[in-house]
Parts: sequence; structure tokens; C-alpha cells
Amino acid sequence: MGVKSDAAIEITAFDWVPDFARGFVRDLRPRWACEEMGVDYAERLISAVNRPADHFLDQPWGQVPVLRDGDVRLFESGAILLHLAEKDAALLPRDAQGRATVTSWLFAAYNSVEPLMFELSNIEIFAAGEEWARLRRPGLLEFLRTRLGKLAEALGDRPYLAGDFSVADIAMATVLREGIEAGVVAEHPRLETYLARCLDRPAFGRALASQLAAFSEEPSAA
Repeated sequence: MGVKSDAAIEITAFDWVPDFARGFVRDLRPRWACEEMGVDYAERLISAVNRPADHFLDQPWGQVPVLRDGDVRLFESGAILLHLAEKDAALLPRDAQGRATVTSWLFAAYNSVEPLMFELSNIEIFAAGEEWARLRRPGLLEFLRTRLGKLAEALGDRPYLAGDFSVADIAMATVLREGIEAGVVAEHPRLETYLARCLDRPAFGRALASQLAAFSEEPSAA
């Protein structure tokens, strides 16, 4: 299992990104799902600097990932994760309540947590040193701490969000990773333990390694 050029599933990813983004580009999510499922996948590597025109036909904003599964094409990592999880009951339960719980947590990761993590990254990386970022940071951190505290309470003593590992944990763990450097996850020991449990899974290690291996040292022209 892993990257194979003739695999039926194809994941579009960038062939280069700056160092700070390596290991965090969102094609990591479908890679992880495929690794959990034991499913091979091909890579279509495109330039992040000069994105090919035909890529915008699959993804209106030129982002990654895009997934091709036979005649089916999808963009947005959440939609892709749900599509892949339909193939494996271990990632998406088949009973109504189990499915609803996993789906709810997947959307919670992307709608209730990731926007705050993204804003924090914007403040600390892209807007570092700007006055508005300095003023915004304390209020954002306070709100994020409250939100993560509620997440920790909801997780409780369960090892994973829905009890057993699921596609929702791929979503949430990749979102929480974005807050490690800022220290916001470490403030919640239950979440820190949960995240470590997710990232210790062999499938995550393989997915991360495959993403990192795809990056060139210098950006390509096309």
C-alpha cells in the first residue's frame, strides 16, 4: 500500500511548498485515509507557484487536494475524506447514529476549530509584526482556549472522538496539529494525549512520509 503510479485513486498535491508548510498541506488528509484503509494511491504533483490551468477546472481556487477515483472527481478535503470513508466501515460506521456522530465531528473540525487555527497561523506567520495582528492575538487565543476546552470536555475519556478511530479523527488531528507550535494544544492535557494517540498511528507516519517525499528542493516553473 502507499503511492503507486497506476493506482485507481489519484491525489493531486503540490510538488513544492515553503519549509513551514511542509507536513501540513491538506493532501495529507486523504493520504492518511488511504493508508488507514490499505489502499494504494497515485500522485499528481503540480506547481504551487504556477498552477496549471486545467487544475482550476477541478478546484476553482487552485488549491489541493483534488481526488480522482475512477470517473469521480472531488475537491475539499472534508468531502474527499467522506468519499473515501464510504469504502471502509472502520472509518465511517454503517449504523445511523455512528455515521451521524462521525460526520458531526468531521464538520466540527473544519467549521468550529480550523478557522481559528488558520487565523492564528495567519497572525503568527503571515502578519507577524503588524499592529493589527498584535492587537488581535490575545482575544483570538482566549476564544481558541475556550473552544478547545469544550472540545476536551466533549472528548472525555474516549480514546477517539466517536469511540473508535474514524475519519473524524483524521480531520480533527490534522487541525489540532496546526496549534502545536503556538502551545494551545498543550494547555489541554486531554487533547494533547488524544493528538499524540492519533499521530502515533502507523498510517499517519506513512502519509506524512509520502507527502514530504513528494516535495522538491526548489519550486518548479510549471
